[in-house]
Amino acid sequence: MNTNYKEWPVLLISDEINKNTDVGFRIRKISKILENDYDNIIIPSVSINDAKEIIFSRADIGTVIVDFDISDNKSHVAELLALIRNRNKTLPILLMTDKEQTENIPTKVLEVINGYIWELADTADFLAGRIIRYVDDYIKSVQPPFFATLAKYVKEYKYAWHTPGHMGGNGFLKSPAGVNMFNFYGETVFRADLSISVPELGSLLDHEGVVGEAEKYSAKVFNADFTFYVLNGTSNVNQIIWRSQLIDNQIAFVDRNCHKSLNYAMVNTRAFPVYMIPRRNGLGIIGPVKLKEFEEQFIKRQIDVNPLIPKDRKGDKVKMSALTNSTYDGIIYNVKRIKEILKHNVENLHFDEAWYAYAKFHPIYKDHYGMNKDELEKHPPIFVSQSTHKLLTAFSQSSMLHIKNGTHRKIDHSLFNETYMMYGSTSPQYSMIASLEIATKMMDDNGEVLMNDNILDAIQLRKKVVEIQKEKHAENDWFFGMWQPVKASYNGKLTNFEEIPDEYIASHQDVWTLSADNNWHGFADMEERYIMLDPIKLTFTMPGINIDGKTEEEGIPASVVANFLINHGIVVEKTDYYSFLMLHSIGTTRGKHGALLAALFKFKEAYDKNILLSEIFPESVAQYPEKYSGKGLKDHCDDIHNYFKEHDLINKMQAAYENIPEQSMKPSDAYRHVVENKVERVEVSERIMGRTMAIMLVPYPPGIPIMMGGEVLNEKSRHVLDYLVTRQNFENEFPGYESDIHGIERKEKSGKAVFTTLCIRE
Repeated sequence: MNTNYKEWPVLLISDEINKNTDVGFRIRKISKILENDYDNIIIPSVSINDAKEIIFSRADIGTVIVDFDISDNKSHVAELLALIRNRNKTLPILLMTDKEQTENIPTKVLEVINGYIWELADTADFLAGRIIRYVDDYIKSVQPPFFATLAKYVKEYKYAWHTPGHMGGNGFLKSPAGVNMFNFYGETVFRADLSISVPELGSLLDHEGVVGEAEKYSAKVFNADFTFYVLNGTSNVNQIIWRSQLIDNQIAFVDRNCHKSLNYAMVNTRAFPVYMIPRRNGLGIIGPVKLKEFEEQFIKRQIDVNPLIPKDRKGDKVKMSALTNSTYDGIIYNVKRIKEILKHNVENLHFDEAWYAYAKFHPIYKDHYGMNKDELEKHPPIFVSQSTHKLLTAFSQSSMLHIKNGTHRKIDHSLFNETYMMYGSTSPQYSMIASLEIATKMMDDNGEVLMNDNILDAIQLRKKVVEIQKEKHAENDWFFGMWQPVKASYNGKLTNFEEIPDEYIASHQDVWTLSADNNWHGFADMEERYIMLDPIKLTFTMPGINIDGKTEEEGIPASVVANFLINHGIVVEKTDYYSFLMLHSIGTTRGKHGALLAALFKFKEAYDKNILLSEIFPESVAQYPEKYSGKGLKDHCDDIHNYFKEHDLINKMQAAYENIPEQSMKPSDAYRHVVENKVERVEVSERIMGRTMAIMLVPYPPGIPIMMGGEVLNEKSRHVLDYLVTRQNFENEFPGYESDIHGIERKEKSGKAVFTTLCIRE
């Protein structure tokens, strides 16, 4: 393999670099040889503090050379080396010294270095060659087997007579549009887009060769017995898990706050759904399922009152349970406690951890993820679905399916693979496979360091928002808030969150644990040691509603702020009525903090000055001049806020989720009516009362079904109708604020948008 050494520079830490000394001359000569003969470069650093900044900011260093004499205090050198080794356990560290000094080198230094550079004892050519050897060995070590094999194959420049049809990108060069795409992505992307016909790369469907080795590597790193790479998203991971374990008329115990792919899994498996019901707080944030809902008595009661489950099946054990961990807003469960309760009550445990693949790699999440190591006497097989692409570093749609065998029932890999092959393509994207392996390698090498940096950065942003808000409140002014602990126990007393040291907050679960005694979170009857808030899920709150759901005189709808941020190049993850969510991943830079805060201050200024919407949202004003022309930003926020208050929209949303509607048929039977076209489109109005839904209705926000296919909209579920009609009327009153409601289509009637949905034909 032809190595590009320029991509892996050498960091040389010495204050002799620019001096007219023998050592300075030797360093400069070595640098010139590295540059001219090996196409490598040296990054010079003349102080320990400067070197620390480089180590924190760059991950492309190929080798580090440290002048042992750079500091009079040798403990400073030892601290620097310990820092380097803590952040990267395999990066070569060479100590530059002379033979006479070796007996004076502390043990702490000897334990972390890989070798020596004798300052004057060897020729410059020899020393340069020795440095490159370390760089070369290191480059090989950072490439896991599948990616290394893929890169090697690409650089062999073979003539391909197999798919894909663009043949390494050559096909694109025969059309102007293709050339444009080729130039945009670069040749390597297309040369790495290979076919299953390449035997060297193994088989994803058979889990053989380097592909199989990559999956086994991920299983080891993520604490699983088996790991399967899934290249068409976690939606398909969920389908694979359920289709492998459930068949017609078996019972599933499902978190109502689940991704729609799990609802579709119920359709595909024709299971009987029995639901857990998550709590909600006054802000509308989705909370946890009550711990008692995992108990045997609760599950049996839910089965007994379910009208669809035949009497002769009421005694069946739950075949599969599914719980969302973590939720969109960062609610994470103490999985160890849940396993201890559910282990006797269900045959399979499934934790949907799409947004939570990083949990294993930082101690703050101990006991709060599905593949957590624990020594339970007995537990069923455990399945975890992870969107490795969401908050780790895999390419989009690249996900992992992890399995931990039960203590008394093992999962047969070959049998499970039969289901896997139903959903796996025979033309897998090899770059996606490589991205899953690299994501694993990154977390294996220094995942805790990456996560700790990320958590500390998130904490600093959280604190800054609190500090600004408090400063503004002291001036009888306003700013945005953050849904997070207001106070936490520190040194034996409740202390303001922003006054607790960052490192303490990042290392103590109790700061983030939700409790009944310290109810900053707004959830009633909170069990102890059960739920945490994920530090890297940042929910910003707007003025207008408090944690108990009480509306204030004035308010700022989050959708207005989100639209403003989009116009300033900042896109939020999820927007609720008075809050929005930002994800603080390992790819988040501190530069984003400043840009976000600056944009929020710009919004505040525009709001306080009531600047015309024509300056803030010119496109909306141009499209709907009769509604928004001449309006200021504050006026606009007041109008929407007052509409929410007058029409009680938040409470209607809450009420729509409080009770599970009555079921008249399984979701799978409702879907059968869709396939057989035994459905009709009905307006969402009084006409829909008494009708059975053919499909699920999922409003965003918050992204949870208010109706499932097969459920009846009657007086018991009238709150659902009230909410949908209020949403419909709101969109007509404020055009441009249409939201996504899965299962709803809009038609125009008398100049107004009318919601429609599919019902079972009567």
